[in-house]
Amino acid sequence: MPERTIVITGASDGIGAAAARSLHSLGNRVVVVGRSPEKTAAAARDLGGADYHLADFARLDDVRALAATLLERYPRIDVLANNAGGIMGRREETVDGHEKTLQVNHLAPFLLTNLLLERLTESRATVINTSSVANSIFARFDIGDLEARRRYSPNRAYGNAKLANILFTRELDARYGNSGISTAAFHPGGVATSFASESTSMMRLMYRTLLNRFLISPEQGAETLVWLATADPAKDWQTGKYYYKCKISPANKDAYDAALSSRLWEESARMVGLPNG
Repeated sequence: MPERTIVITGASDGIGAAAARSLHSLGNRVVVVGRSPEKTAAAARDLGGADYHLADFARLDDVRALAATLLERYPRIDVLANNAGGIMGRREETVDGHEKTLQVNHLAPFLLTNLLLERLTESRATVINTSSVANSIFARFDIGDLEARRRYSPNRAYGNAKLANILFTRELDARYGNSGISTAAFHPGGVATSFASESTSMMRLMYRTLLNRFLISPEQGAETLVWLATADPAKDWQTGKYYYKCKISPANKDAYDAALSSRLWEESARMVGLPNG
């Protein structure tokens, strides 16, 4: 099998770094994307000097610059793993004027994927979105209040963003599945990582309490991502679905609302300055 190019965001730590190591060991060209210069460079060194790029998803201009660099550097992108994300603390807005949880977890990967769409369709790529079981536990989705100006809590904002990942996955499949793109969302499990480090929420307290007791390792959490990136979507898994432990998993009932996924796409496109067609 020829070398494949796999771009992983949020790859400087946690399941992103673990997936990068596994996919590199299988002979893939892994491109590491992270926010921290030190941690991202270190993750790339661990892969024998892999390519790496910096982007802070709380700044949409960083996402636009990242997309331009990826298009310039890589004539093929076989897999795009939208893995960057996290739960935040108090409500705050980014420099772009969006609620930070929504932007980092949904709007930024939505924008990146759309800016790379032509390259992804040419490559018949797989797009993988890291979601969470929080889509079922915490989400109270209000398409009219995506910025959580009326009702905000860290857990609700995170659950809504993780539900948005699944809705985006389903709509990406509906719009571009026939053009050659395969896509999936997945829940990695309760992973011992630093993903809630910016939060003071109940979820951070829960992770501290469970750490080293019930949480799984980043390598275990990365298994479904690695499987989706290497298995054949035409044979081994169904595109447009939400997975847990390499199997289709039930999601929030709103995840199956085709009208909602279409409207979210249109609203997201408007928010990041893209045409909504």
